[in-house]
Amino acid sequence: MTGVDHAGQAARLKESVPVRVSDCLDVCDHANVVVVQPSAAARAAGARPVWLGLVNDPDATEDVIAWVRAGGPGVAPCPEILAFHTIPAPSSRASGKG
Repeated sequence: MTGVDHAGQAARLKESVPVRVSDCLDVCDHANVVVVQPSAAARAAGARPVWLGLVNDPDATEDVIAWVRAGGPGVAPCPEILAFHTIPAPSSRASGKG
């Protein structure tokens, strides 16, 4: 997406929370996409990754950081503001669920 400081966003995330950067997640129409992974314990308890789309401004990036620091999926509820950014994962789109 033009006008978005992708490198700055990635750097801010990397200095704050564990991050893996990927070139493509097959949801380009929702760029920038951030996938928030649950902790191992939360995943064992049934939590699943949450896909967020259109995370294109510094405030949204800070909201993601705050949620991850609070525990993320399965530990802390998804902040209401980030709920507006949730998108289906590509696999659920392909299966007709999204």
